Amino acid sequence: MGKIRVLLADDHEPILARVRSLLSKDFDVVGAVSNGRDAVEEVHRLDPDVLVIDISMPILNGLQAVSQLQSRKCRAKVVFLTIHEDRDLVAAAFSVGGSGYVTKSHLITDLIRAIREALEGRTYISQSIPT
Repeated sequence: MGKIRVLLADDHEPILARVRSLLSKDFDVVGAVSNGRDAVEEVHRLDPDVLVIDISMPILNGLQAVSQLQSRKCRAKVVFLTIHEDRDLVAAAFSVGGSGYVTKSHLITDLIRAIREALEGRTYISQSIPT
């Protein structure tokens, strides 16, 4: 079995570069996009195992994009990577089909674990989220 295939979606190029660098050792980063509409298109074109997506993006936000993907029975697991530490957004992310919710402040410690948990059928939420 080859490396897990990951698509990245974030509208900040420095974040995309940082995430790509973090993941490239253990995963095959198959692409990176900067808006939700392109994320939907590239998931269908590239068929990644995992989509790592920001919530706040232009054209379609991450929640809207993932909702569209789930309505089309997309097989990719979804891990949200965001600055938002808000319980309501966590609930919204899981309600549209997310498997992980990682805050950008915990990118280094949490993202790989969240991806692995998602692939195992479990959920993951950064510890920085207030309960």
